[in-house]
Amino acid sequence: MAWQTFAMTRFTRRWLKTTSSRATRTIRCALIVGMALLLSAPAMARDRWTVERAKAWYDTQPWPVGSDYIPADAINQLEMWQADTFDPKRIDLELGWAQSLGMNTMRVFLHDLLWQQDKVGFENRIDTFLAIAEKHHIRPMLVLFDSCWDPFPKLGPQHPPIPGIHNSGWVQSPGATVLETPSDYPRLEEYVKGIVGHFAKDPRILAWDLWNEPDNDNGGPTGAYGRFDPKNKAAIVAELLPQVFAWARSANPEQPLTSGVWAGDWSSETSMSAVARIQVNQSDIISFHNYGWPEDFERRVTELERYHRPLICTEYMARGVGSTFDQTLPIAKKYKVGAINWGLVAGRTQTYLPWDSWQHPYILEQPPVWFHDVYHTDGTPYREREIEIIRALTETAAPAAQSAGGGPAN
Repeated sequence: MAWQTFAMTRFTRRWLKTTSSRATRTIRCALIVGMALLLSAPAMARDRWTVERAKAWYDTQPWPVGSDYIPADAINQLEMWQADTFDPKRIDLELGWAQSLGMNTMRVFLHDLLWQQDKVGFENRIDTFLAIAEKHHIRPMLVLFDSCWDPFPKLGPQHPPIPGIHNSGWVQSPGATVLETPSDYPRLEEYVKGIVGHFAKDPRILAWDLWNEPDNDNGGPTGAYGRFDPKNKAAIVAELLPQVFAWARSANPEQPLTSGVWAGDWSSETSMSAVARIQVNQSDIISFHNYGWPEDFERRVTELERYHRPLICTEYMARGVGSTFDQTLPIAKKYKVGAINWGLVAGRTQTYLPWDSWQHPYILEQPPVWFHDVYHTDGTPYREREIEIIRALTETAAPAAQSAGGGPAN
């Protein structure tokens, strides 16, 4: 804006010199100040997309299919993104496996502490990730906040996986202390506006998921982490979540915003929780989670169709509780619902182990079936039949040449 200020100053001086009337000078000065304020004001925050705009956007997209993604060598979001452990080579390898399935999106979690630690470096690493994803024809959905698992995130080296336990190192964003401290919210606002604003026009990004399972109480007072969550967590989130949507919209992103409903009764607005109502009424596109049997998945889809907005299931596929590729993915395709399963490659998150591993760690024996994830760390499919099903539904041919381990040759 420096050139505008300079030009306005010169223009003001010349105009005032030609004016003899004090009243005229006063009026003209007021007009000039108003013009300067308009020129220096940031772009106006956009409104929530209309149903028509959301539908028009979705009609231009291929059917979204992908995974909730973290590389096998990272235990959580911090280990994935921090400079010392960010691993572009591993990411490139694994996204190549995803591409071979016809996957075209990944849901990827960020973290507010990464922005606080190193804004420029974090943005650069996101840019690197997006370049790798683009190489594999994948447009990620980026997640800003997450209320699941450990409420005390810490930067620096992360602890190793706890043997036999599902997702033993995943961390919340923001942590419990920040969530209970409103004076810290300006930092969260800066993070949201900074990240969304930096990538607001980036066509490599599919969408922004602003908050994952925001009112998840992590098992409540008897949960491994729930007892450390704020007792009024749902009420705090119900106040904060609309602000997060407003912060993101103030950056005027070209991509849609969403936050996925994940629990409770969605059969009507009145039966929904306060947080779920905020999620569906603020989102440009509707997203949801479902780990149930195929009949339950289809019921959830039909319940959410009343909003007449595009639907993307951003978490599904937990074999041990009835959510599988062979039964759920065909239903998603039938309704043109985007489908993002939890987990691409088994690794340090250990999400191939079931949720009940928190009560009964799988140390001496392995579960009878993998819970999440598609590939072993070396790229060997967990179930070859699942690979065939995904490729058939995405209409993707198997690669002609494969590297050791079953992945596509680079």
